[in-house]
Amino acid sequence: MTALKGSTYHLGDSDFSSIDLTEFVQHKEIIKNLPLEERPREKLIAYGAGALTDGELLAILLRTGTASKSALTLGRELTRDGGLYKRLARISRVEELTEIRGLGQAKAATVLAALELGRRLASARPLDKLHFGYPEQVAAFLMPRLRYAVREQFLVILLDAKNKVIGTEVICEGSLSSTTVQPREVFRIAILQHASAIVVAHNHPSGDPHPSKEDQELTKQLYAAGKTLLLPLLDHVIIGDGTYYSFQEDGALKN
Repeated sequence: MTALKGSTYHLGDSDFSSIDLTEFVQHKEIIKNLPLEERPREKLIAYGAGALTDGELLAILLRTGTASKSALTLGRELTRDGGLYKRLARISRVEELTEIRGLGQAKAATVLAALELGRRLASARPLDKLHFGYPEQVAAFLMPRLRYAVREQFLVILLDAKNKVIGTEVICEGSLSSTTVQPREVFRIAILQHASAIVVAHNHPSGDPHPSKEDQELTKQLYAAGKTLLLPLLDHVIIGDGTYYSFQEDGALKN
């Protein structure tokens, strides 16, 4: 993970407009006709999940294909040329997957559930073991959750006197500004949870974590409110695409 070296993501990069799954295929690849060692499920059982390609793992989730393409062919097409990252990682709604002919709600829900489990597992750890002393620790904790989010999410991380995590709360989702994120709501939660300090964070779906003017103004308001309430704001971390920005690290945390 690096700071301020992310690539920009454009809306539409996660759509499937470039994939033609309705094209007629004369020689459909039937999984059951493959040698046992080449069938995704049997290969996983014999060698473990790590031995499978992205396409083979996706084929196991899909289970069956369409009239013209097997689940393995679909899996390969959806993950080729970086498709796992470009197309699937940013999916958050079933409707985005059911645009593909042959992918009904049941299959789409299975794939979406697997993606969400992967995100949660990537950042899962006991909260009482988390200690945030440096911005990169905050970024590492939030990156799996926020990196691929297509809408902005604003969170507050509640800390005790030793900077151990008490909990996290989502304050709002959508276009963020000082009008949508109210300092009183941020600190109300912190006071109710008996926090000694807070860190706030949000994501930039563009992938570029550099702060906007609205981000800077909001941070000033939160920092000033924290000083008044004797409940300090230790940092505001912005998550990008594999990268992050820290107001504290940049020396920009002030009122």
